[in-house]
Amino acid sequence: MEQTRPAQPRSSRPHMPGYNLLDANGGRGLLPWSWAVERLITSHNYWLSTTRPDGVPHCMPVWGVWLDERFYFSSGKRSRKARNLSANPNCVVSTERADEAVILEGVAELVTDRARLQPFFVAYQAKYQWDMEAMGEPVYLVRPQRAFGFTEAELTGTATRWIFVGGSE
Repeated sequence: MEQTRPAQPRSSRPHMPGYNLLDANGGRGLLPWSWAVERLITSHNYWLSTTRPDGVPHCMPVWGVWLDERFYFSSGKRSRKARNLSANPNCVVSTERADEAVILEGVAELVTDRARLQPFFVAYQAKYQWDMEAMGEPVYLVRPQRAFGFTEAELTGTATRWIFVGGSE
């Protein structure tokens, strides 16, 4: 099965009243998507935020890999994360470093096709030295709709929002 690569996201300044963000006319100061991808690839730990069926937020650290413009991770089939995602697949994934933050908002999808999972298993093994395939636990991919990034040192000049095809501002 051939997968098409998602289109590059549109970038702009996020709406952050009171933060005195610098004007980004002509893309000035916006971080390139490649900056975010580098951090998504190299982060060791990620934060996954989901919503419980009663509306209460839930946030936990996970291991994962950025692969083919999507974030892949695994969770126990009876975990709170898995139960939350089965009721509401909307979620947020953040990299581990807040001083060079990348935050993805998207929709998680359970992946069951073994052929689609092979690249994930290989990448996960290389990154964590952990055989996720042998675990037999569910694997999810998160398709980003929006992403945000900034550097703490230059927040007002680097704050960037990326909108993916089908996403809204």
